[in-house]
Amino acid sequence: MSELALYLPGILMAYAAFFLAISSPGPNVLAVIGTSMAVGRPSGMALALGVATGSFTWAMLTALGLSAVLATYASALLAIKIVGGLYLLWLAYKAFRAAVAHQDVDAKALAGGGRTLWGYARRGYIIQMTNPKAALAWIAIISLGLAPGAPLWVGAVIVLGTFALSIVVHLLYAVAFSTPLMVAAYGRARRVIQATLGTFFAVAGLRLLTDRS
Repeated sequence: MSELALYLPGILMAYAAFFLAISSPGPNVLAVIGTSMAVGRPSGMALALGVATGSFTWAMLTALGLSAVLATYASALLAIKIVGGLYLLWLAYKAFRAAVAHQDVDAKALAGGGRTLWGYARRGYIIQMTNPKAALAWIAIISLGLAPGAPLWVGAVIVLGTFALSIVVHLLYAVAFSTPLMVAAYGRARRVIQATLGTFFAVAGLRLLTDRS
């Protein structure tokens, strides 16, 4: 129980960072929303599951990669934290900039015509896996939760927990945003949401940059 208490704050911090990151609609989420609205809820849900599976793949690869690097080069932790901290500060800047912008959510269906449900799931996976920012995002998230000398189960808990969150949140987007009413509601609350996200990312980024443990 004492070991769980030792690593739980970092695990929860990683969960919070991931949850807030996908609470701010980026290209992947906007594709899910747009597909649900234009094609239908089942297609949006299939795309959402594909995106969530891609997110799980990135999380697993990052956790295994960082664990291997830290096991061989303990001094690499500082460099990893700097990279993750700077990326979180970049996300904070983007969130604050989005908060003062005038445009609302621009959700569009995927180009290329209709697909089968499997086709939408596959497309969602490809979109997530070919996102060049995903690696940096997962370095930041895993760095928040993976303390020096942490056992393997900590990384596993972070990966599986974020996978569950990804499935739930992306499916909620597909279901809730299948009507223009929800998109309009989000547009009204967008500034507050983005400002809140920016504050969290700034705090988390500074934490990584100043943590020397």
